[in-house]
Amino acid sequence: MDTIQSDNYPIFFENSIDELANFVKQGHYSRFFILTDENTAQHCLPLVKSKIEDQDNFDIIEINAGEESKDIDFCIGIWKMLIDFGADRKSLLINLGGGVISDLGGFAASTFKRGIDFVHVPTTLLSQVDASVGGKTGIDIDSIKNIIGTFTQPKAVFIELGFLDTLPPKQILSGLAEMLKHGLIQDAAYWNQLKTSDLSKPSAELVHRSVAIKNKITIEDPHEKGIRKALNFGHTIGHAVETYSLINDEDHLSHGEAIAIGMICEAYLAHKKTGLPAEELQEITDTLNNLYPRYTIHESSFNTLFEYMKKDKKNQSGNINCTLLTNIGQCNIDNICTEAELCESLLYYINL
Repeated sequence: MDTIQSDNYPIFFENSIDELANFVKQGHYSRFFILTDENTAQHCLPLVKSKIEDQDNFDIIEINAGEESKDIDFCIGIWKMLIDFGADRKSLLINLGGGVISDLGGFAASTFKRGIDFVHVPTTLLSQVDASVGGKTGIDIDSIKNIIGTFTQPKAVFIELGFLDTLPPKQILSGLAEMLKHGLIQDAAYWNQLKTSDLSKPSAELVHRSVAIKNKITIEDPHEKGIRKALNFGHTIGHAVETYSLINDEDHLSHGEAIAIGMICEAYLAHKKTGLPAEELQEITDTLNNLYPRYTIHESSFNTLFEYMKKDKKNQSGNINCTLLTNIGQCNIDNICTEAELCESLLYYINL
């Protein structure tokens, strides 16, 4: 597979960890640091360490796995460790992990001493096709996802497809939701290809195609002023459901499971508001329902979910803003949705 060139940085697929070692060697960094969690420290860090020649010039910063770590307290912990380890402006932070590591590590690096270099080595399907590409960094506050962050590009992304072998099925499904979204918003042929593929472990070709779609959109609109908003399809409702589950469920929804619910609901809104044909709404609903477990949403939670939606960073002038499909493979950004419409879409999901 070809290396994908983003706006200012390469995305490597072939021999990616060797490429990472070369990047570190040629960068002449004063020091470098690997941010990881307990899962990637066990399953992925040994391969990375085995390829790096300068074994005396880096330190490991390990945090707890999970969305709960993506907050200001953990970020402060990373900053303090960088200070304690003697990081300067010529240091490099290597974010080795899933979406939490990419978002949190990118934010910590982009703000430490007004910004140090960082690279992503995404280890989950979700982070490979979504979080590591596009230059968004962020942390959560009061369970509001990514409400604080920056647009800062990494210096490179190194996608090691072998890391997917370490993932449980739930994590594969989580990343798959973003891949399906890429097809729904921009490439009907890709959507159809995904539907007929073995998705228990998506092929290298499919991962590469998803990265290419997201990369193309983010190059065109790096700061989300226009077409990049297409990537928010399913996320207005999906993020609210994800936040609700994080707070209320012991075994909470993954990001992708919540976004799948959001895509079903927002496809319903698209049928009502932007002309998505009924047969395509049914196709989307059936495909996602067959892939993802059902989640129980009670009408009594609608007010809480709506409050989360009102705090979404994509809103405009206090109005809840959604990206909606016009057809599979095409979408329309900046659609204002009322509380009644959003509740009706949740009822559609509940009554499936």
